[in-house]
Amino acid sequence: MIRLLKLVVFLVILTVVGLTGYAYLGDMDPDRSERVDPVTLDAR
Repeated sequence: MIRLLKLVVFLVILTVVGLTGYAYLGDMDPDRSERVDPVTLDAR
């Protein structure tokens, strides 16, 4: 039972380290592009 608990704790720590590394090193920049949409105004 202790071996299973150690495995779960190890996997949780590995997951936290992996997510932290991805957050700092991953490519999180948004793709930027100009967008022009025609707008029809209902002016009377």
